[in-house]
Amino acid sequence: MAKSDRSGLDAPLGRGATRQRPESRDRFGRFTEWVARAMGTPAFLLMLTLFCLVWMVYTVVAEQNGWWRFDSAALGFTALTLILSLQASYAAPLILLAQNRQDDRDRVQIEQDRQRSERNLADTEYLAREIVALRMALEERNAQAVTRDVLRQELRALLADLDDDQDGDATDTRTGHVSPRPRRTRP
Repeated sequence: MAKSDRSGLDAPLGRGATRQRPESRDRFGRFTEWVARAMGTPAFLLMLTLFCLVWMVYTVVAEQNGWWRFDSAALGFTALTLILSLQASYAAPLILLAQNRQDDRDRVQIEQDRQRSERNLADTEYLAREIVALRMALEERNAQAVTRDVLRQELRALLADLDDDQDGDATDTRTGHVSPRPRRTRP
C-alpha cells in the first residue's frame, strides 16, 4: 500500500513526527542583519578594543623578551592594521546589505500604512455622510412634528368631512350599491 506524501497542514502528523520548517532562501540576508546588529552594540566595541589591546601588549612583550612574535611594533603593528582593515572592508558591505533589507521592509510597511490610512479615511467619510443623513432625517422629522393645536384642527377637518359624507348618500363598499341615509342632526 503506497503512503501518500501529504506535507500540507491538512495532513495529520504521525506519532513522533515533527514538521520541518521550510529552508530559508535568505540566510545570507539574515546573516548580514545579525552582523549589522552585532557591530552596533557596545559589547562589540568593547571586545574589539580588548582584542586590539591584547594584540599590542603581546606584541610589545614578545618583542622585548625574545618570544615568538608575529607582528612588529617597530613596523606599526602591520598585521593588526591589516586585520582591522579586512574587518572594516567586510563590515561596510554587510551593513549596507542589512540597510537595504531594512529599506525594503520599510517600503512594504509604508505601503501597508498608506493603504490602511486610505481605508480609514474612506470609512471616516462614509460615517460622516451617514451621520449627516441621520441629522437631516431627524431635523426633517422634528420639522414635521405635530403639535396639539395642529392635530385638533386636522381632526376637526376630518370630522367635518365625515359629517358631510354622512349627510349625503353613502355607498355600500361590499355591493357598490348607493343607499340614502337618513340625515343626522347635531345636538
